[in-house]
Amino acid sequence: MDRELAVPLVEACDEAAFGRQAVSLGAAIRAGLPVPPGLAVGTMLVERVAADHGAAAAALLSSPHLPAARLAVRSSAVGEDSAGASFAGQHVTRLNVYRAQLIDAVRDVWSSAHTESARAYRERKGLPGQARIGVVVQALVEPIAAGVLFTRNPMTGADERVIEAAWGLGEAVVSGAVVPDRFTLDASGRVVEIVPGDKDVKIWYGDGDGTIEVPVAPEMRETPCLTEEQLGGLHELAERCRRVWGPNLDLEWALGAEGTMYLLQCRPITTLSSHQ
Repeated sequence: MDRELAVPLVEACDEAAFGRQAVSLGAAIRAGLPVPPGLAVGTMLVERVAADHGAAAAALLSSPHLPAARLAVRSSAVGEDSAGASFAGQHVTRLNVYRAQLIDAVRDVWSSAHTESARAYRERKGLPGQARIGVVVQALVEPIAAGVLFTRNPMTGADERVIEAAWGLGEAVVSGAVVPDRFTLDASGRVVEIVPGDKDVKIWYGDGDGTIEVPVAPEMRETPCLTEEQLGGLHELAERCRRVWGPNLDLEWALGAEGTMYLLQCRPITTLSSHQ
């Protein structure tokens, strides 16, 4: 059964087997979008790994499609990242995971879906109490900058692109570790406003497993971390995503050192009901 497998992300098509995030990223790859390579780990295989089945762990670690690089390990629950339930902040993401720590990281993601907080969130959203969680394992991008992009203003509903960004890994933006730069583009991609943040640290790789906070040079703290050309690349990425999933999207992205603007996650914006 598919959900007992770990398959290349491009082959993830069944949400019941792999969860919504894996299926979304699989659709992105099939549409030619720049998504880091990786695996979709099925919900039953994740259950078996979490239950300490040695054969399941061995099957995951022996996959020929497992990237030979630092890894990002993210949740892909059934029902996650829907228009009514984003699960943002509920499920653990593990960054800078080495192969030797992959099984522990998968267990951490599984465990985060079974906390009292996650159960309460599911109950509030009218979802089944028992979580079914897949996992996405990807090569970790080493970014110049990263962050989030909303294809519609999530506060006002205006048809504009709102971007929050910081140096290094996007976890600094998502976790609130810094005051990020904020950029506003109109629907055509023209820069309307740039509000520099105070990016005193960046989230980066430790020598071992996990991430660390690295001080940012004083002259870079309030320097915008994206150029107008790079903002244009982000706008283009957002438009390509809109053609795949529709207009109202919340994207996580990372600007690779080689200049590629990578799509890391895509979900519907969940705060627009009062503006529509």
